[in-house]
Amino acid sequence: MKKVILFYNPTSGNGLFKNHLDDILARYQKDNKIVVPIRSYGETGISEYLESLNKATYKDEYCQIIAAGGDGTINYCVNAMLKNGIDLPLGILPAGTANDFAYYFGIPNEIEKMIEVAAGSYMIPADVGVVNGRYFINVAAIGSVVDVSQKTDPTLKNTLGVLAYYLTGLSEFPNLKPIKVRLTTKEKIYEEKMYFMVVMNGRSAGGLKNVSPDSDVNDGKLDVMLFRKIPTLEMPSFFFSVLQGKHTKSNHVLHFQTEELLLESEVDLPTDIDGEHGEKLPLSFSVLHNKIKVVAPLRSAK
Repeated sequence: MKKVILFYNPTSGNGLFKNHLDDILARYQKDNKIVVPIRSYGETGISEYLESLNKATYKDEYCQIIAAGGDGTINYCVNAMLKNGIDLPLGILPAGTANDFAYYFGIPNEIEKMIEVAAGSYMIPADVGVVNGRYFINVAAIGSVVDVSQKTDPTLKNTLGVLAYYLTGLSEFPNLKPIKVRLTTKEKIYEEKMYFMVVMNGRSAGGLKNVSPDSDVNDGKLDVMLFRKIPTLEMPSFFFSVLQGKHTKSNHVLHFQTEELLLESEVDLPTDIDGEHGEKLPLSFSVLHNKIKVVAPLRSAK
């Protein structure tokens, strides 16, 4: 009987996921597989477990890793996998608030359906972003607004869900000031004044489904979206265009793709990686092409 590692966050979303642990065990037992549950204590628990595996023979014993939680939980899992040289298919059970990475692959939110997807065999290769030696699966964000997930009260976030991100983010706009930054790529150097920016591997962030509508997780590139100063009167209409995914052509947005990026600023800007506290500037970005395999619904093939 092969083993499946289940790395789960008991407090993600509304915290009800842990009530379905028996459903997961039963489904995998039907396939003659043993589930090894590991409760999340940040990255520590899963990293220590993967470090203990015999790197030469672990594939004889294990066939999959499942990350159950939000993007932060998946981030911890992927970082632990790559740092320990573990190459196993990654199943995702989206139990967080926004679940942006799972949304890209079309993984359903209903517990029975997401378990069926995770137990399936169809896989899609996915890139992994790197910033200052730390891996990210969906988005790295920089600026005063993009750390809203860190500022949002956990109770409010679990009660209102994605709406809590929007409300907290909007409350920051009156206090924003454009910050000078320097972006260096192999192709070009940009000198900009920005409100905030995101470096995307996926398409959505904080529950906003079309932050980077043209992104692909397996194109070997990162999508950079820098938001320039926006006149106060234009903010409501611009925010609406972001909701529709029509902002990429706006003069208020700098958008380009790259394989490598260096971000510098004289200001110590707050950063966020997949919803968790990020690295300090300067930030050096790169991408690992098709580094992981994500178990997905068959309809994600297109």
